[in-house]
Formats: sequence, structure tokens, C-alpha cells
Amino acid sequence: MTGARSPGSRPRRLSLSRWSVRSRILASLLLVAALGLVGAEVTNYLVQRTLTLSDVDARLVSRVALARSVVTRSENGFSTSSEALRSVLAGVLPNSHEDALGIVNGRVQFYPDVVTDIHLENDTAFAAQVVREVGTKTVWLGTTDSQVGPIRYIAVPISVAGDPQSAIYVAAVSMDQELAPLNSSLGTFAIIAVVALLAIGLVGWFVAGRLLRPIRQLDAAASRITASDRRERIPVVGTDDVSELTGTINDMLDRLDSAMTGQRQLLDDVRHELKTPITIIRGHLELLDVSDAEEVAATRALALDELDRMSGLVDDIEALADTQRGLLAIAPVDVADLTADVFAKVQGLRGHDWMLVETAQARAELDAARITQGWLQLVDNAAKYSPPGSTIELGSRLDGDEVEFWVRDSGPGIPDESLQRIFDRFGRVDTGRGIHGSGLGLPIVKAIAEGHGGRVSLDSGTSGSRFGIVVPVGSPQGNEGEESDA
Repeated sequence: MTGARSPGSRPRRLSLSRWSVRSRILASLLLVAALGLVGAEVTNYLVQRTLTLSDVDARLVSRVALARSVVTRSENGFSTSSEALRSVLAGVLPNSHEDALGIVNGRVQFYPDVVTDIHLENDTAFAAQVVREVGTKTVWLGTTDSQVGPIRYIAVPISVAGDPQSAIYVAAVSMDQELAPLNSSLGTFAIIAVVALLAIGLVGWFVAGRLLRPIRQLDAAASRITASDRRERIPVVGTDDVSELTGTINDMLDRLDSAMTGQRQLLDDVRHELKTPITIIRGHLELLDVSDAEEVAATRALALDELDRMSGLVDDIEALADTQRGLLAIAPVDVADLTADVFAKVQGLRGHDWMLVETAQARAELDAARITQGWLQLVDNAAKYSPPGSTIELGSRLDGDEVEFWVRDSGPGIPDESLQRIFDRFGRVDTGRGIHGSGLGLPIVKAIAEGHGGRVSLDSGTSGSRFGIVVPVGSPQGNEGEESDA
């Protein structure tokens, strides 16, 4: 059938969503401007028209007053109504856009001797209408269509005692001519409004384009940014809202770049760290003599040891990833109680003398489990690098609106060239003591501190090192009570 559509098809509709943002902004500006201009001019026109009509009525009423004064000022009086009417037309002359008539017994008998803008003396239909409308009324004010167009008129009967003639004085104003200047100004305004809208459209087009340029640059930059090239940024020009948005997007790109760089570095480091134990296990298994029970037992023990080390590495990587994602269970914690709990756990570690030097009396918003994990990691590092039997100090202290959980050892200290590297993933310090570890301990401590909105403190010398986790007493922004599945 002609014109039939398939069931799944739908007619296309014109939608503003298909327009560009620039076009929609410009269309909105032009629509509001056009409505404002039209509304203002219509209101002005109606007000001016009302004032003009009021002025016309006032002029017509004044003509009646003048006509009456002409009749009453006559010294000898009038013997007939026709004489009185002729005297009125001679004494009350019409102004511009006006005409006057003298109707006697239903016919136009008199009209002004001056040149008028309109001529109603030959409009018999108008004269007959006036006679009908006036009747026995004193004054008639009305509007009608005549041979010269719409007119506003006033009619008043004039009579002389003892004269049976019916005389009517009529004053009329052409409404077309009265309203001509106002109608002309309306046309002029329409031209000006069109020019103004064109100017608004032109300026709005360029201004909208300039304001939206960073967004177009953002779109172009986003299309060019790939996983292998994330260096491009959008230039920030100005201090307006769009410029602030551009800066925010650049910051987001920086964070994404940093996250992807960190992820790639972590994968590279994990691959490197796991490669060694896998190689060791594979090499021993390939050379294993299954008929030698002692060799089988030794290889088994070595494989289990390497697997345990790999398992510990995986656990550390998971802990680091969870902490960096902000998976913290923030809650009010008594720092003194937390300090006592950690010190009680530390005393179970043999080989060193543990000393609790100070305890902060405060309540802080933090994740007690994560802080304990980081603090014990510092304790473990101090135990590894301190001489056997040496004293290791620890404590908590309140400094302004921050609380520090610290550990001080008596080890060899950290070389200056290694101070920045020790907090990198797998960034161990070579002390020549054969100390083993995953290389993720201090990075986890740093991630825990930063996850709480704090930092890691470090003071190292030849007589030992002092590490601390410094966190604000209040809850960190963005991490309070966050829980998520890995």
C-alpha cells in the first residue's frame, strides 16, 4: 500500500537535541530577544494608542464645550436653530485630521469654510446614522466606518425655543490619520528589531563559539588521547566557568595518566618480582632426580618457600591496591587505646627491647585496622634493620590537628640517595645485610597515610631512623565510611 510503514519504523522528528550546542545557545538568545522586543513594542503600542484615543475624546468633548459657548455668548440670540448651527460652524474651526458638519432636518446643510483633512459632507449614510443615534439624547460619542475610513465623532443637538427644526452639530476625527504616526513607528521598530536580532545573532554566534572553543578542543584532545600517548592537555585561557572546567578536565587527565602509569609500573614490577621465584622453581623441577628422596624433599621445601613468598607478595599488592582506591572504614578511634593495642602486639616480637615513649590523648577519625597495619609495618622494618637486642622506641603524639604514630630504630640509617626511592614499589635499600622482603611495605604505609589525607614522616641519620604516619584528627574528605568490593 502506498504510504505504508513497516511496524518497526518510526517517522523522524525534528529535535533540538540534533542541533549543536552553539546553535541551541544562539536560538535561545534570539528567541528570548525576539519575545522581549515584541512584548515591549506591543505594550508600548497599546499604551500609546490608548493615550491617543483619550486625547481624541478630550478634543471632541472640547468642541462641544466651544459650540455651547458660541451659542450662549450670542448677544441678540438666534431666531432659528439653523442660524445657531451656522454660527457654531463659523466659530469652532476643526484642527488637523478633523471635520465638522451641520445637519438640519436629517440633511447636511453646513460645513466649515476652511480646508480640512477629511470630508464628510457627502457621506449621507454617516449623516443618517448620526440622526438615528442622537434622537432625544443630549450628546452622542461614538466610532464608525465612513467614506474616509474609521472615525471617532461626537454629535450634539442644537435647538432654539419656538423653532421646530432639528439641528445637530457633529465634530469628527479620522482615526487612520491620528494613528498614522504610531503605526509608522511600529513599522520603524520592526525594521530596527530585525537589525537588532541580526546583530544579536552575529555577536552571539561568535561569543558562543569563543566560549565553547575549549569544549571543542577538549573533544579533539580526547579523541587523540590514547593509552600510549596521554601527554596532551587543553590550554586554559581566561578565568570563566569554561576555563575552570578545562582546568578540571586537565587535572582529571593528569590523575588518569598517573593512575595508568602507576598501574603499568605495578604490572611491570609484579612481573619482574614473580619471574624470579617462578624461574627458581622451574629450574629445580627440571633438574630434579625423582629417584633421590633427599633431593625431592629439598626441592619441595624450596618450592614451598618460594610459593609462600609469592603468596605474600600477592597479599601485599592487594593491600596496596585496596588502600590506593580509598577502601577505608573510617570511624572515631581513641588514639591512646590504639597505641596500647599496637604496643601489646609489638611486645610479642622477640630479639629487641620495645619501649613505649609517649601516648597521645585524643580521638581521631581513621581506619584503625589500616593504621595498625601500617604502624606494624614500620615496626617490622625497624626490627629488620636494627642490631639484635637493641632498643626500638615507638609512640603516638598529638601536634595541632594531626596525630603521628611513630617508630624509632637504631639501625644504620638510610643513605641520602635512597630517601626518595624507599617509598617506591619494590624500592629496597641495599644495606648488604641480606634482608629480604616484598619491597611493598613502605609504599603500603605511604598509601595508608595518604588515604587518610596525611603523609609519612622520615628522619634518618647514622644512629637510626624515625618513621611516622601523620594523619589529621578529622575524617579525610572523600573516604569517610567508604566500602567497596575489590
